[in-house]
Amino acid sequence: MARWEAVLEELVTRRHRALVGYAYLLCGDARQAEDLLQDALVKVFARLRTPAPPTAHATAHPLVDGADTRGGPTLTEAYVRRTILTLYLDSWRRQRRWRQVVPLVASAETGRGPESGATARADVAAALARLAPRERAAVVLRYFEDLTVPQVADAMGLAPGTVKRYLSDATVTLRAVLSVPDDAAAPTTAAGTNATETTDGRRAGR
Repeated sequence: MARWEAVLEELVTRRHRALVGYAYLLCGDARQAEDLLQDALVKVFARLRTPAPPTAHATAHPLVDGADTRGGPTLTEAYVRRTILTLYLDSWRRQRRWRQVVPLVASAETGRGPESGATARADVAAALARLAPRERAAVVLRYFEDLTVPQVADAMGLAPGTVKRYLSDATVTLRAVLSVPDDAAAPTTAAGTNATETTDGRRAGR
């Protein structure tokens, strides 16, 4: 058995309950907590499975052998906890951006059955499919990946003004397809700021 396998087995055997409890405190959902832990373990131990370079065969891996001499968790467990937190925050940001890209999504999920969230997301996915390729790319990068307009422009190889035009045209199309009222709140970025921007780069006030 490889050293990383032994560490994984020991970690799961001795610390599974504590790690799930930590994940649960973050997300408040037992099933999601289990998923977060599993994803974190896969992410952490996928790195540990990478064979060490020939020149480093005698060097202890810091994540595998970094035990805390004070009797606390190993460095591996600390890294798993950190990864759980990162995965949770990433998931929260994605969910938040999903609801912000089109206000209808949030309202569609309120007061309806358990399938309503999936239905609303399917509606948005179908609406995105109505956009031109560059408009869709701009929307995904801006609101789902939370990039700034200059970052989107750089990623797409376009001028910032062109990206703003794509975003503006895409918003009109999405509102029409999803039947969002014109006076509905504009999408916001993960920072909570209004995402409606004028052609000169200033954010339009509401």
